[in-house]
This record gives sequence, C-alpha cells and structure tokens, in this order.
Amino acid sequence: MRPGPAGPVDVGHILDHGPWTGYQKIVLVMAALAVVLDGFDVQLIGFVIPSLIREWGISGSAFGPVVAAGMFGMAVGTSVIGVLADRLGRRRALIACVVVFGLATLGIAWVSNLTELMVLRFVAGVGIGAAMPVATTMGSEFTPLRVRALAVTLIIVCIPVGGIIAGFIAASLLPLQGWRGLFVIGGLAPLAFAAVLALLLPESPRFLVRREARWGELGRLLSRLGRPVAASATFADHHEQHEESHTRLQSLFRGGRRRDTLCLWGAFFCILMVVYSVFSWLPTMLTAAGYGVAQASRALAFFNVGGVAGAVVCALVVGRLGSRWPLVIASLLSAAALVLVRTVGLGGAENIGLLLPVVVIAGVFVNAVQSLIYALATHVYTTNVRTTGVATAATIGRVGAILSAFYGAFVISGGGAPVFLAGLAGLMVATAVFLAGIRRHIPAHGRP
Repeated sequence: MRPGPAGPVDVGHILDHGPWTGYQKIVLVMAALAVVLDGFDVQLIGFVIPSLIREWGISGSAFGPVVAAGMFGMAVGTSVIGVLADRLGRRRALIACVVVFGLATLGIAWVSNLTELMVLRFVAGVGIGAAMPVATTMGSEFTPLRVRALAVTLIIVCIPVGGIIAGFIAASLLPLQGWRGLFVIGGLAPLAFAAVLALLLPESPRFLVRREARWGELGRLLSRLGRPVAASATFADHHEQHEESHTRLQSLFRGGRRRDTLCLWGAFFCILMVVYSVFSWLPTMLTAAGYGVAQASRALAFFNVGGVAGAVVCALVVGRLGSRWPLVIASLLSAAALVLVRTVGLGGAENIGLLLPVVVIAGVFVNAVQSLIYALATHVYTTNVRTTGVATAATIGRVGAILSAFYGAFVISGGGAPVFLAGLAGLMVATAVFLAGIRRHIPAHGRP
C-alpha cells in the first residue's frame, strides 16, 4: 500500500482490517511461548512447597511470605513495565522480562533457606509479572480486529499450558530427583528463548508509528507483513490517535472509561486472587487431605488442562456473542465448580478418580474468565495507553494475588480447606458482578 493524496499511511487501519499473515502469526507464537515459560515458572512454587515442608522441617504457613514475595514482585513488574514498554518499546521490554525471570528461577535451584528463596522469588516475580502485559499487547497489536480477542486469549491461555507442562514434569521429577531440578529447567528454558526473541522478534508497528525517527524500520516491517509502502511514506494511526488526548494514567478515567476502569480493576483483583490461590496452595491443600505429592501435582496440572479448553472455547463464544454474558456466566459457573471441588476433594485420597474431573471443570471456567479478561482489557484501552491500562489493571490484580499468599497459608494451615474453597467461590461471584458493570465489552463479530 502506498500513500495517496489523502495523506499518510494509516497503519492502524491496515492492521485492524487487513489480512492475518503468516509473519503476524509467527509473532503471536513467540509472544505465546514467552507466556508458556511465564506460566511454567509462576506455578513452580506451588508444586515444591509440600517437598520443602518435609525437607526443611517447617510448617506450610512459613511459606506465606515466600509466596507473597513472588506476588509482590509480580505487582512491581506489572506496574513498572507498562510505562517502560509504552516508552521504550514492546520488544526490548519482553526480552528483558524473560531474562530476569529466567536468571532468578535458575538461582532458586541453589537456595538453602527461606530468606534466599524469598529474595529470588521476588526477583523472578518482577520478570513474570512484567512479561504478561507486554506479551498480550504485542500479540494484540499484530492481530486484525476480527480475531484479536481469540489471539489474545491464545496468548493468555499459555499460562495454564505452562502449568500443565510444569505439573506433569513435577509429578515425574519430584519423587525421583527432588525439587531443585524443576528450577534448573525453569531457568534455562527462558534464557534460551530470550536469545530466540532477540534474533527474531520485531517491534510493534503501532509503537513504531509514534516514533518518526523509526519510520524506516516501520516501512520495512510493513513490507514483511505483505503491505509494502514507498520509502518516502509517512504514517499515522488515525482512529486511536484521535482518541488519545490525555496523559496515560488520566486517560484511564477519561472519555467515559472511569466506570470501565474501576470495574475492570475489581474483576482483576478477584480473579487473580482466585487463580493464584489455586496455583500456590492447591497441592498443599490436597497433600494435607491425604493425597500424595504426585497426585497433588497432577491435580493442579488437570486444573490447567481444563483452563486451556475453557479459554479457547470461551474465546470462540465471545467472538460470536461478545464478551459480556459469556464472561459473567463463566464466573458464576466457576463459583459452582469450586464448591464442587470442596465437596469431592476433601474426602481423602480414595476420591482421586472423582477429584480430577471436578478439578478439570473448575479449571475450564476459572481460566476462561482469567484469560478473556486480558482480551477485554486490551479492548477497553487504545494503543497509546493500552500497555499501561492492561498493566495497571493487572497490578490491581496482583494485590489480590499477594493476599492469596497469606489467605492460603492462614486458612489451610489452620485446617480450614473447606473455608478456603468457599471463599474462592465467593470471589468468583464478585467477579461476575464487576464484569457485568463494564460498559465497553468486546462486541459480537460483525457489530460495531
């Protein structure tokens, strides 16, 4: 496409309404693989706590600060990376995130006490928390509007994919080799992938269009996307630049977005508290109820298996029906499923045949909501504030994740596993209320 007499090349229009090329799909795969590694590393602590309790001879409640340190690191990373990625670029930010959590996770393989574990888990959390909003933004900005919700969901659903891989590796490795090998794998894999990203990952065209000094790079990138332009072309992103008239944080509350922002924050808080409570404490809860370490690891893996299926199906439903009612209904069904886990899962290890299907059902609905809420956030905000908007909402969610560390440690250590699951069900009901309050939901396909 070449600029005509009407003015500059509208990059936003090209990306929103053009074809979805193979190169764009490769970028999506790279963003998704970064999130697979993110999901692998974020869940490792939940798998190893039962082993550490036995090896170090300490109580489960002692790990509350360790889990919280990781969640606090994620909150720090999420809040900082939004501004940095909007200013320095998505590519550099994503590579840096992967390197940080890879190095810190590798270091955990050699810790000998809770303090060392807590410090390194915090550093890993910074990289893990920062990677998600950057990868989500990168994927959304390379994807046409008609398939954007599906594309973002395919990125987010890689969190449970990483958890599935971690779960089955943990189930096989922990009884034979112990917990340190898990962290060696969780550290080396991201470091190797960071080198791949440095070689192959391009910068987002919607970021480049706002940097006139990098328009030559933008022109070459558009040619690789099958949209060649003249060497002298100028560029714009008319629709979103028209909407961007305030500073980033202020704009989250301008243009009729105040209610959407506040409801989005509430939904993120509740859903991430639920998700990270399960990630961090489900294996510990199950081992306390009489299940073996391998059985407990498989249960969390099966929760993630359900999450993959639920997120993909829900994304397809959202593409046809819009996001409002599918997300609200999935939240309510999540609450019911968690109550069912409470009923079946606490009866002892002999119930493992019933527990795994029930955990899959819970994973379907909980992870469907958790995955699609990121796609919803990318829809609510425009390009210049998208990373900041998604990152800010995710930061609020990290507060819920931090609280999940202490909530799980306090309730489960006190023998209150039934209360633990009932509380998570209540949070899913609150999530449904917040999602229903958002005005700017993803529309059904073909609707404005």
